[in-house]
Formats: sequence, structure tokens, C-alpha cells
Amino acid sequence: MEQFKTYVLMVGLTLLFIWFGGMIAGQSGMVIAFVMAGGMNFYAYYYSDTQVLKHYHAIPVDETSASGLYGIVEKLTERTHLPMPALYIIPDPQPNAFATGRDYEHAAVAVTEGLLELLDPHEVEAVIAHELSHIKHYDMLIGTVSATIAGAIAMLAQFGMLFGGGDRERPSNPLVTIALMILMPLAASVIQMAVSRNREFMADEGAARMTGHPEWLQSGLRKLDHYARGIPLDHADPQSAHMFIINPFTGRDLSLKQLFATHPTTQQRIERLEALK
Repeated sequence: MEQFKTYVLMVGLTLLFIWFGGMIAGQSGMVIAFVMAGGMNFYAYYYSDTQVLKHYHAIPVDETSASGLYGIVEKLTERTHLPMPALYIIPDPQPNAFATGRDYEHAAVAVTEGLLELLDPHEVEAVIAHELSHIKHYDMLIGTVSATIAGAIAMLAQFGMLFGGGDRERPSNPLVTIALMILMPLAASVIQMAVSRNREFMADEGAARMTGHPEWLQSGLRKLDHYARGIPLDHADPQSAHMFIINPFTGRDLSLKQLFATHPTTQQRIERLEALK
């Protein structure tokens, strides 16, 4: 069922993208948008995980090189009947983690060295459970595709500004075209952020139920949030910020409105977890 929902979202965002292309540049715009959407979705589906792991210089580890981490993940995957994901450690002092991959058989969990040094074993288990919850509900793919399409819509709006809207068969209203060029990228970004924030709440709840101890994740989130404010994450970029358990820009984005945040506030997440006790 979760995989079906993922495909529905992919199709819906793609159709929105194609419709926007038609409004900006008529039939030629729809064709361009269709080709771009197809190519971007194909790339996002098959290669986004490899790209993001490479971007953060993630190092693959196994039972021999990271026995403690491997043991935690193995225990949780057995409990949830998930295949063992590939494990990576990111050589960075900011405590953080993310999951990526297109399905259960091609999933990966990456944690930073800072996370392993800062959190105690129970808190690490809670963070891993959060990431496995993302995997279980295909959140990695949903987040990747929504971010890809949101970026593509913004790019198409720039294309429309450069070449003008409409076509010879159906000239467009210039005011409508300009409004769409401004509002559609904004709306796509809001949708992307809303999807990301909702999925974080769901993964928090999934982690609490997986471990049976909501307080472990509460404690871990407090530490992650506190240290992320003072320790920047190397190579962090907005395109992948939604993937992390804590926004890697936490210490830099305090002035941004919550509407455009990729994550709920840590306090909101802790309060939701408190209600599960």
C-alpha cells in the first residue's frame, strides 16, 4: 500500500509539472515538461541514493568495522521484518542521520561520526528506528521525487520568464502567466515541505512504537538539535536537507518561517512523542 501511495504521488507531481509546462509554453511546454519529468523521475528513482551518499563522503561499514551500529540495526530489522539496509558512516562532527534508497532491497542508512560519539546506545537505537520507519513507508523516495519535481517546476518557471508564455495556437494571458511563474514554484515548495514535515512526525511515531520507548527518541532529538545549532554539517545543501533526522541548517535557518521548514520544530516533535507515552 505504501509503495502504491508513492507511485500515486510521483504521477500526481509529474502531471502537475506537465500542466504547468502547458500553461507556460503551450503544447511545446507540455512536451518539454514531460521529457524533463520523465528523465528526472528516472534519475531520482535509480541514482539519487548513490549521489547523496557520495556527496556526503559516506563510508560503507559492516559487522566487522562497526559492530555496535550493525548490531542495533540488525536487531531492529529483525523486529520489523525488513531486509538489512546498507550501512554508512559520514565523517562529520555534526550529529545527524538519514535513510535513502528506492525500496526495501536498495535501502541505506547513514549516520555521522558525531551522532555515534554523542548519543548513548538507546538514543542511537531510537534514531535508527526513525530511519527504518522512513524506509518502511518509502519516505526516502517520496522526499526525493517531491524535491526533484519542486526544483523542476522552479526551473520551468525560469524557462517561461526567458522565453515567454503561450504558443501560436493558444496565446496566454500575460498576467496569468506571470502569476503562475511566481505562484507555482512557491506552491510546489510548500507541498514538498509539508510532505517532509508530515513524514517526520510519522517516522518519530514509528520509531517510538518500534523501540517501545518514546523517551529515547525525545532525549536523542534534544541532543541532536542542540549540537546542530553549533556544529555545521560539511557539504550540506538544501536539496538533501529534508532527508536528515534534524535539519542540517538548524543553526543557520532560524530566521526562516516555519512554512518553508523541511522539519517540524524539535519541540513539536517532542510533544508528539510525549503524547504516545
